[in-house]
Amino acid sequence: MNRLKLYLPLVLFALLAGLLYRGLNNDPTELPSALVGKPFPAFQLEAVESAEQRHQLASLKGEVTLVNVWATWCFACRLEHAMLNQLAAQGVKIIGLNYKDTRPAAQRWLAERGDPYWLNLFDPRGELGFDLGVYGAPETYLVDAEGIVRHRRVGVVDERIWAGELGQLYRRYAAQVQDE
Repeated sequence: MNRLKLYLPLVLFALLAGLLYRGLNNDPTELPSALVGKPFPAFQLEAVESAEQRHQLASLKGEVTLVNVWATWCFACRLEHAMLNQLAAQGVKIIGLNYKDTRPAAQRWLAERGDPYWLNLFDPRGELGFDLGVYGAPETYLVDAEGIVRHRRVGVVDERIWAGELGQLYRRYAAQVQDE
């Protein structure tokens, strides 16, 4: 029994090392989302531009859309903003979800950096963010023409991400809409 106690730390170390080694192969931007394959959550939110304007889920239906979660306090959002402006200029429909921010700061941000968003949703308490399972900004959701979430990207959308996973999926779902 005493000999077994001597090997117990070694066995525990080997198990822990194995678990950590397995985790090295995981992509930290691939966070599971319970929403993929399900309808985008219903919402009714004010616009960033004005509390008088309100938008709801119907705004997402009819064409393939990217929903980009962003905030002025988010450093990574600054990195991806130029790319979002490029995508919008190419005709990609992007809805912005301003997450846990203030309206004046968001308005200033868009005036200074450009506004790539077809709609700007204002979510100061993070209610829609909670329904989406947002970990933080930036996050981008690909929503098909029927309002179904098809993909979730955690982190910056840059040229590499657009040329790879996200752009390919966007084009695939957009082509399905054109075929109908």
